[in-house]
Amino acid sequence: MSFSDFMTDKITVRKSTGEVIDNLKASVQSNKVFLDRSDILIEPGDLIERKMSNGGVETFDVIDPGFQEAFHGIDAHYQMKVKKLGLPEAKQRTQTITYNITGHNARINHDSVDNSTNSVNIGVELQEYLTALRQIVETIDDTIQKREAAEILDSVESQLAMPKPSKTVISVLLSALPHIASISSLASAIIGAL
Repeated sequence: MSFSDFMTDKITVRKSTGEVIDNLKASVQSNKVFLDRSDILIEPGDLIERKMSNGGVETFDVIDPGFQEAFHGIDAHYQMKVKKLGLPEAKQRTQTITYNITGHNARINHDSVDNSTNSVNIGVELQEYLTALRQIVETIDDTIQKREAAEILDSVESQLAMPKPSKTVISVLLSALPHIASISSLASAIIGAL
């Protein structure tokens, strides 16, 4: 009798990334799952669903994947330590919710870490003016004045990224920039483009 003869259960692996791997043969115990495969990466937090012949489904949370390398004729395999989830827990973990949101830098974090990258498109003309202002600011010799001017330009850019930027706020910010002729003309161009 071989090790694979003990694999009488059909399981589905639901990865924390959303990937689903179906129809795997395994041996499911009360707090362990044995899987005679090494070509699948199983990680803590993945879910194992056991489909029973009576139509029921049991869901287990992987605590420790327990990957075992090949040894003396035994193929590499998993001896997972798992925790059985009750129906409400399992439903909550496998449920998918889709949020559709709009607006600059809009986001929703619901019991999760924000790993998003946001891109905001400011009008091409305004972006060109800002880029030109940043180039002029880089030529300022006084490091404190240069840093303060860069912070002001960051604030202007944030304001321009808003759905309805405040012309008054942008005017006040731009007037705080050093009084250099080329800065003044670009500041006027930005305010005129709003």
